[in-house]
Amino acid sequence: MKKNLYVLFLSVCIFTAGHLSAQNLISSTLKGERTQSQLASMFGNPLIAYGVKYYYVNYTSPDAQGNLDTLSGLLVVPSDVSKTYPRLVYQHGTSNCKTCVPSRYGSAGGSEGELGLLFAGMGYISLLPDYVGMGDGRGFHPYVHAATEASAAADMLRASLQWLDQNAYHANNQIFVTGYSQGGHASMALHRLIEQELGGEMTVTAAAHLSGPYSIGGVMRDLILSPAIYFLPAYIPNTAMGYQAAYGNLYNDLTDLFKPQYASHMQQYYDGAITLTDLNTRLLAALFADVGSSVPRRMLQDSVLANVEANPQHPINVALRDNDVYQWAPVSPTRIFYCMADEQVPFRNSIVARDTMLALGGNIAAADVNSSANHGGCVNPALTQTLIFFAGFQQITVDNRELSDLSQVLVAPNPAQDEFEITGLPDEVAVRLIDFSGNTIFMQKEIESSSVKINIRHLPNGIYLLHLSDKNGRSGVKKIVVSR
Repeated sequence: MKKNLYVLFLSVCIFTAGHLSAQNLISSTLKGERTQSQLASMFGNPLIAYGVKYYYVNYTSPDAQGNLDTLSGLLVVPSDVSKTYPRLVYQHGTSNCKTCVPSRYGSAGGSEGELGLLFAGMGYISLLPDYVGMGDGRGFHPYVHAATEASAAADMLRASLQWLDQNAYHANNQIFVTGYSQGGHASMALHRLIEQELGGEMTVTAAAHLSGPYSIGGVMRDLILSPAIYFLPAYIPNTAMGYQAAYGNLYNDLTDLFKPQYASHMQQYYDGAITLTDLNTRLLAALFADVGSSVPRRMLQDSVLANVEANPQHPINVALRDNDVYQWAPVSPTRIFYCMADEQVPFRNSIVARDTMLALGGNIAAADVNSSANHGGCVNPALTQTLIFFAGFQQITVDNRELSDLSQVLVAPNPAQDEFEITGLPDEVAVRLIDFSGNTIFMQKEIESSSVKINIRHLPNGIYLLHLSDKNGRSGVKKIVVSR
């Protein structure tokens, strides 16, 4: 994947479901399309099998107070309407401004929508909600608010069924859930909502949560209240103003929480006059001028800081704990991917979530995908591992015939050391073994026998993809592990 997989502004970065009839598709607008060859060139990904079309959609969903609002998002579909695809929800990272969201892909600030094209090119109907208060949503965004992150995505899943029906597309029952940074927090919130409250309506096939602040009331609170240097002070007021929008009981004026020299800049961001990056730059300058370093706790009024540290029931502590998203046990296969050198979202968020979910009996594993990568550098390996993980579950059907679940195809041994054998192959199938740099290790077209052996003595340990395709255009992927 040769384009720094995914060239996006990603940074650090949850209203429950009692509104099953609230969602409604309002409108959709075709914004553009890409051919398979264009996408393959964009991403350098040999597994992209489809061209795509992408749409700006509006749908109804409640805001943090339960009032129905019009939200926006990006819907990306494979161009081939003859197949039945799974749906994939991608929850985006922290946005620099209200309109810096996936639905605005193709314009300034909407670059993260590009991931929707990647997923759709690999055979997923991709949904990228903008969140409550972002895009077309009214008011201020309730940042890292688990309930609205989840409800906005669940309602987009519901509204997508209306769009698919209106446009002669077909989705199977598979739903994949993922997201990065704030989106990791949001994807875990959505996953929890579906499993705990919406099980009779939809089921998560597999989920991967990436570099998210899952422990808002623990790990993230400890970071902000500590005397540690942290170079992203803007996330603190963004969270405070978001929780004020959601709960309404944190302050009457920003100066109730923050010292005036900082609150003035925060108010400009709240009013939309400056971006989050602008706010961060101004807060850094003010902190260095006042205390000589970036210690975000110094922005808080001294009395507020003392009360928050001493009183577990302070409204700020209650709001923070309310947005922890890890104290439950996922049933569907779940992965948490992170990087230990993440300077924005401490990797302890992932460890706390993993250990808690395991203790509760969850179907969960976690992995450090690059121990030396920072938050931005973690995007590629985390998304790559997500694509590998999801590939083992993805099903695409044509004329009610399944190839991509590959239930009849066996690979043994797996893990393999020197060679492995593929058996149960359909007639005239093409086989290609690919590493995750996009290199084709082995290729054989139109295999007429039902089995083939592949020598892998020369390959380093790692995970590889076995891509199968037949003459009818059906395709599928299996994972091969080389381990000695």
